[in-house]
Amino acid sequence: MFFLRAVLLFLLISWNTSIVFADKYAATVMDGLTGEILFAEDDKMRLHPAGITKLMTLYVTFEAIENGEVGLDDRVEISNHAAWEAPAKLGLRQGQEIRLRYLLRAVGVQGANDASTAIAEYLEGSEATFARRMNRTAKRLGMARSTFKNAHGLTESGHLTTTTDMAILFKALHDDFPDYFNLFRRKTTSAGVKTIKNSARRLLNSDETIIGAKTGYTRASGYSAAVYNSQLGKSVIIVIFGGRSTTTMISQIHKLRDLGFRKVSFEKLE
Repeated sequence: MFFLRAVLLFLLISWNTSIVFADKYAATVMDGLTGEILFAEDDKMRLHPAGITKLMTLYVTFEAIENGEVGLDDRVEISNHAAWEAPAKLGLRQGQEIRLRYLLRAVGVQGANDASTAIAEYLEGSEATFARRMNRTAKRLGMARSTFKNAHGLTESGHLTTTTDMAILFKALHDDFPDYFNLFRRKTTSAGVKTIKNSARRLLNSDETIIGAKTGYTRASGYSAAVYNSQLGKSVIIVIFGGRSTTTMISQIHKLRDLGFRKVSFEKLE
């Protein structure tokens, strides 16, 4: 009995000390057309991005497709490492083959971690090498305060970015890959092996001006989101980290949307 209690106490202490909780909030509101920062709160603070990381995974992959490195109908074999990634996941098995287009849908819509790792390994041979490509891409885009260590956004030491850097990235996705951007507003889609629902569907359902959204959550990041709103010729990009719940995150995004639309004048569009 004493031995069992000792083991349980050790596990409890280890579990508690391994958890990192989000204690920082940051936000950026950007003019989607000009890139001007309309509002910022602690937007230079480097924080854990959680699933918003997948925006860079997708940008790198879209670029590889456009460059002819890979094709949407390529068949990707799933490694043991990818299959064992933590949820959210598509549920892929080691040795299974699935088309790249379905992996992209799983990443962009569901936020599947196993699909993210599978894409990284397919493009660059390993997730670590893919992360270096993510960092080169970030530097080229002007994301000066970002360091990526993985393709999915699960908490890892040194895997950090800022809300402004992620706003830059979301704008680049919209501007550079307009044919793929619809991925971020699909509420459901086929991922080949099954139909999946958008992890951001509550946010999408809350506001008809949203034309694209990506959300994420870990204990270290809190509830995070990148949102692209468009209305009456105005476009606003909102990125927040550190939300306390989905409900409070959505409420804050709505406030920032209204602020952004007020600050964007038609004069800037002429």
